[in-house]
Amino acid sequence: MIPPISKILFHHLVNGPHTMSDRLVPDPDGTEELARTLGEMVREKLGRSLSIREVDAGSCNGCELEIHAVNSPVYDLERFGIRFVASPRHADVLLVTGPVTANMAEALQRTYDATPAPKWVVAMGDCAKDGGCFAGSYAVVGGVSAVVPVDLHIPGCPPSPRQILTSLLALLDSVDHAKP
Repeated sequence: MIPPISKILFHHLVNGPHTMSDRLVPDPDGTEELARTLGEMVREKLGRSLSIREVDAGSCNGCELEIHAVNSPVYDLERFGIRFVASPRHADVLLVTGPVTANMAEALQRTYDATPAPKWVVAMGDCAKDGGCFAGSYAVVGGVSAVVPVDLHIPGCPPSPRQILTSLLALLDSVDHAKP
């Protein structure tokens, strides 16, 4: 016999969804501390939030899934002063994924030109470094560095959210100027 819908709803309201654990597990790999350190460094080095413009130059979308993961409530970068923006005119960092296709080379160059200085370019994933498994294709120009100068490369296919956080921390650590 199937229980009435009101009984099922009441059960889930009281007990929560199946995906929730019964107890909260502390952060085993230190991701929370890593994100907090990154947020502190953003405020120290820039004196404001770090704005990232993500550019898909022809990826398989594996890296985008990890970007969504790092932007999810689990990591929640916005609470640490790191946010994704829609316009390159508001960005500090261009986060480029995928090999640069022939159709995206000019768009990437224009996005780079529209980003105000100081700006940093981060090539995310193995494809962004040298074209990855798409290298040599008639439709691929190459890695991101074939079109715009790259300041940092995040290795992986795709990189994990923890690798993304660690790499952004390394990028900010290399920034010389302090807040205005």
